[in-house]
Amino acid sequence: MKRIYTVAVTVLICAVGMIRVAEGQSRKYISQFSHFQNYYNPGLTGYEGSTARAFVRNQWAGFEGAPGTYFLSAELDFGELSGDADAALLSKNAVGISLLHDRYGTFVDTELIASYASRIRLDANTNLRLGAGVNYNTVRLDGNAMTPEQAGDPVLGRYLNSFADMHILDFNLGLALTHRNYYLSYGAHNVNRGAIQSGDVFMDRKPVTHIVQAGFRQALSKDFSVILNFMQRMQADLPDNTELNLKVLMLDRLWLGAGHRRDYANNFQLGLVLDRFRVGYIYELPSIGSYLLPNTTHEFTAVFNLFRSNERRTEDEVLIW
Repeated sequence: MKRIYTVAVTVLICAVGMIRVAEGQSRKYISQFSHFQNYYNPGLTGYEGSTARAFVRNQWAGFEGAPGTYFLSAELDFGELSGDADAALLSKNAVGISLLHDRYGTFVDTELIASYASRIRLDANTNLRLGAGVNYNTVRLDGNAMTPEQAGDPVLGRYLNSFADMHILDFNLGLALTHRNYYLSYGAHNVNRGAIQSGDVFMDRKPVTHIVQAGFRQALSKDFSVILNFMQRMQADLPDNTELNLKVLMLDRLWLGAGHRRDYANNFQLGLVLDRFRVGYIYELPSIGSYLLPNTTHEFTAVFNLFRSNERRTEDEVLIW
C-alpha cells in the first residue's frame, strides 16, 4: 500500500509539472525573498550595496524526485567602487547578474538574468529606482523520466526516451521607491511574453508576471530591531502568491522570524549576522489545507558584502531586510 501511495503521488507531481510547463513554467518559491530583491525586481539591484548572494532550497525533504532550487548572484554598486561615503543613498548606478537552477519532475529550468538599475535622488533619505533586466531561460525535458501520462501527451510524447532543450530570451522591468527604513516596488517579468524562442518548442508563450514588494524596518533600541516584508505575485495561469515575513534582529547579530505563504505554507527563520557575512535557515511546513506533501522544506541562504562590514553607520540603521 505504501508503495502504491508513493507511485501515485509521484505521478500527481509530474502531472502538475507537465501542466505548468504547458502553460508557462513552474513557480519558484524563495521563503527568504527579502534577501533576494534583485531577482524579483531589477530596480532593486544594489539596494544593499555590492554583494554576493546564494541560496539552496530542498522542497519536501526526504521524498525522491522532490523539487530542488539553487541560486547564485552578484551585485556591484558603482558608488561603492568610487568610495562614496553613503553609496546606498548617493550613488546612481548598479549592475547585477543572477543564476537560478530549478529541477522539478522531468524538467530542469535554468535562468540567467543580467540587470541594471539607476537611481534618482528625491530628498535627503529617499530614492526612486528604475531597472531593467535581460532574462535568458533554458528548459530541459528528460524524456527518459516521463510518466505514462506525459508520454501520451501529443506535444511532450514526441520526446519520449530522448532529451529536448528549449531556449527563451525575455526582459524584466522594475520601479522602486526606497528609503533607509522602507521600500515599495513593482516589477514585471517576461514582458515580451516569451516571444523569442529557439530549440525544441514544447511550451506555450509565457505570461507576464507582476510582482509587488514592500518592506519596513525600525531599530527600537541599539539591541533590538523589527523587520517586516511583503510580496504579492500575479500571473494569468497561476493563483496569486502572497507572502509575509516578520523578523526581529537582536544585538545586530541574531535574527529570529516567521513567515506565511497564503494557502500554502508557514515557516520559521533563524539567522546570524557576522562581520561581512550573513547566513540564514528556514524550516517550512505546508499548510493543512494546501493538499501538499506533508514533508518539510529546508532553505539555506548566504549574503556576503563585497566592500563594507555589517556595522551600523547611524544609530537607527537596521542591517538586514
